[in-house]
Amino acid sequence: MELTLQAKKPDSSTRWREYRPTKKTPWNLRRVVHLHRRSGFAATWTELQRDLQEGPQASIDRVLNGTTCENSFPEDFERMSATIAEAAVRSNQPDRLKAWWLFRMLFTTDPLTEKLTLLWHNHFATSNHKLEDLSLMRQQNDLFRSLARAPFGKLLTAVLHDPAMLLWLDAPSNHKGHPNENLARELMELFTLGIGHYNETDVKEAARALTGWTVIDDRFSFRASQHDAGQKTILNQRGAWNGEELVELLLDQRATPQRLAWRLCQQFLGEGVAQQEDISSLADGLQTHDLDIDWGTETILRSELFFADQNIRQRVAGPAEFIIGATRALELFDPPPQTIILADWMRQLGQDLFYPPNVGGWNGGRDWLRTSALISRANFATGLSRGQFSSNHQLPDWSRFTAKQGQSSIPEDFAAFLADLLFGGEPSPGWIEGIVKGVSTKSHSREVVLQQTIAAVLASPEAQLN
Repeated sequence: MELTLQAKKPDSSTRWREYRPTKKTPWNLRRVVHLHRRSGFAATWTELQRDLQEGPQASIDRVLNGTTCENSFPEDFERMSATIAEAAVRSNQPDRLKAWWLFRMLFTTDPLTEKLTLLWHNHFATSNHKLEDLSLMRQQNDLFRSLARAPFGKLLTAVLHDPAMLLWLDAPSNHKGHPNENLARELMELFTLGIGHYNETDVKEAARALTGWTVIDDRFSFRASQHDAGQKTILNQRGAWNGEELVELLLDQRATPQRLAWRLCQQFLGEGVAQQEDISSLADGLQTHDLDIDWGTETILRSELFFADQNIRQRVAGPAEFIIGATRALELFDPPPQTIILADWMRQLGQDLFYPPNVGGWNGGRDWLRTSALISRANFATGLSRGQFSSNHQLPDWSRFTAKQGQSSIPEDFAAFLADLLFGGEPSPGWIEGIVKGVSTKSHSREVVLQQTIAAVLASPEAQLN
């Protein structure tokens, strides 16, 4: 399978100005599909047509306001979500907690917040392999969600007081006279400054500032007797720094908004689309706006750069985007796939929720397309199209689905519709013909032909891009 990512250097005039439709960059189905796939987990045909009609301002407003999805869970979503999470924690079965998060991704009316929750799970990567405590993992996940779009200082402070993070990075063993550098190192390297903006002495001194931070009865606690109150030199500044003052010092460094801008661009822009000057410009804005993640996210999603041709379908779809995106776009809501099964497919595709591979999280990008993962994506496509993941294991009524959208079930027409639904149009000349030729229509019912067409489309190289 070959994928071609052809990002071109964007014109400097298109950086973060607000997108306005033009003849060259019209508000069309391609851009509507792009908005939903990048900011969330794809969209239904009805949602796409609504946004195509109402224009970019209203469509982006809905994404930012968390009201973009029309097919939300029919009951009280938050109440049901809490019930599922509590049952998962009581069961002490990690797969059930993963299933809870997939339930949220699938049925939320606010996919942008769930996507940012996933971003922070990667940024502040914490694994249950070490913790073996589902209650703390769920608590941390809720923290990411509640502060997903907050000023970064507020989020960072909350994460550094989070019991799961403190235990993960061995904070309780960081004592006066016997510092443990794990939390200090990841705070600088991964959470704020990034490699190259501090040295080993800074790490050692920062670890001293964090002494005394611990966890008692699953809550953050500060033990003054274990804190090193002596003078420390961190980033060429001398003082009797404590943990809170260290956080403020790091937030004030130019490298921190730079890293946050990079992280947001990595999430919402295609490979190679954001140039260093674009990231620096966004970092300037973040610094001016108190590192407000909501401001940064909105700036990107409303920008010309986000809707530029070179940014559309130039990012590899991660496992959650691929799995939840296909499920939502195909309207597999009644009955839905069992989310515990979807969570296991995510693991097979390379993203085991609550079990990141290391403190750096998942690399993403082309790493998602290793040979074993590509085979799993094709197998998932077949199983989803056959209804194998739902409780009744019955073939979905694809003729009914097609008719509901006012579409033809003739193979060529159906393939063209799927291209519109998933990509915003035929990705390349002859693509539809190639899909149809690959599907056997002899001695197969119409339903089987439609099913095989869906499987072929989802397994195609084009469907791996977001």
